[in-house]
Amino acid sequence: MATPVLLTAVLFAFGIYFLSPVLWLLFASTKTTAELFNTFGLWFGHHFSLGSQLNALFAEDGHIYLRWLGNTVVYSLLGAGAATVLAAACGYALAKYQFRGRELTFSVVLGGVLVPGTALAIPLYLIMSKIGLTDTYWAVLLPSVVSPFGVYLSRVYATAAVPDELIQAARIDGAGEFRTFATIGMPLMSPALVTVFLFQFVAIWNNFLLPLVMLSDERLYPVTLGLFTWNSQVTHYPQYFGLTVIGSVVSVLPLAVAFMMLQRFWRADLAAGSVK
Repeated sequence: MATPVLLTAVLFAFGIYFLSPVLWLLFASTKTTAELFNTFGLWFGHHFSLGSQLNALFAEDGHIYLRWLGNTVVYSLLGAGAATVLAAACGYALAKYQFRGRELTFSVVLGGVLVPGTALAIPLYLIMSKIGLTDTYWAVLLPSVVSPFGVYLSRVYATAAVPDELIQAARIDGAGEFRTFATIGMPLMSPALVTVFLFQFVAIWNNFLLPLVMLSDERLYPVTLGLFTWNSQVTHYPQYFGLTVIGSVVSVLPLAVAFMMLQRFWRADLAAGSVK
C-alpha cells in the first residue's frame, strides 16, 4: 500500500518541479516591473497589473509586438501546412509505390532527421543570399516546408493504415493517383498528419536561430526573436523585462489552443479499431 502512495508523492514532486517555471511566468505576468524584483516569484504581487501590462505590451513601439505575433502565425501556419502536405505526399509515395531507389531515398530522409537545424542555418543563409531572399518572409518560410521527420512518420503510418486493396479498388473505379491520395490516403493518414502538423507548427513557432540569421528588418521578426531583442536591451530599458515576461505568456497561448483543438484527432485514432 505504501508503494503507490510513495510513487504518487514522487510524481507530484516532479510535476511541481517541472511546472514551477510556468507558474513563475504566470504570476510574473500579473506584476509591475518593479514587483518582479522585490516580491516572491511564485505568488502575486501587491497589485494585479495584468491589464496594464497587456496594454503596455501591445502599445510598445507602435504595436510592434502584434506585428511579431502576426509574423509568427504566418510563418507557423503556412510553413506547417505546406510541410504536412509535402510530407504526406512523400510518405505515401514511399509506402505505396515501387520504384528504383526507393529505399535509398528513404535512407537519405532518415539521415535528414539526424541533422540538427543549427548545422543548416549558415548553408541556408548562403543559399538564400545567393538568390536574393534574405531579409524576406521567404527566407524563413521556405526552409520550414521541409520536414524529414514528417516524411518518415507519414511513410510508417501510410504503410500500416492505408490498405493496398482500397487503392486498387479506387484505380478500378477510374480514380487517378492524385485523387486516390487526396480522397483515400490523406483521410486515413489524418492522425499522423495532425502529429506532423503540430510538431512542425511548434518547431516553427519556437524557431529562433533561423530568423536570427536570415532577418535584419525587425518588422519581419517572429515573436521569439522580437522578445530576445527586448530582453537584450533590459540593461538600458528596464521596462522591457516586464514586457518580455508578459509577451512570453501571450506567445504560448496559441500553442495551447492548437493542441486543444487538434487533440480530438488523436483520441479518434486511439478508438479506431476498438469496434469491428
